[in-house]
Amino acid sequence: MPEGDATPVPDFTIDPLDGDEDLTGVLEVEDESFTNPWTRDMYRWELQNRQVCHIYVVRTADCRVAGFCAFWLVFDEIHINNVAIRPRFRGAGLGTALLRHVFREATRLGAHRATLEVRASNAGAIKLYERLGFREEGRRRQYYSQPVEDALILWRDEPPGGPD
Repeated sequence: MPEGDATPVPDFTIDPLDGDEDLTGVLEVEDESFTNPWTRDMYRWELQNRQVCHIYVVRTADCRVAGFCAFWLVFDEIHINNVAIRPRFRGAGLGTALLRHVFREATRLGAHRATLEVRASNAGAIKLYERLGFREEGRRRQYYSQPVEDALILWRDEPPGGPD
């Protein structure tokens, strides 16, 4: 947590998605976070292939799903499809902790690189990703809708000495 930030870090755990109640929580976070959220059917389709699709949730004492990260494992890379923290928990370090957990798990599964897309205007997320070692490698024109906006394509290689 940055110095001067008054938001306390809540006690939390990070677990693999576990059942329909967790999926409902993920959908709530989606609705609170994105203008074009994924649907239950989209996640159900994704979850048909658990060898590729992985979803982790952040839990606090008073919130079963405070945030989540969904990614694909493809050979030695992960593609982070969606990552979000409920607005009331943002700025407390949960996103950083979640992504570091995902990097460790991905490394354990054999991945050495990570990629994601982020709205070009999402300065807070870009700052977080840069702090975690991502760098801009490209741009997808008009990738997002509601509103239409470019996506920055970010990549992260495993840091020397292993994962974060």
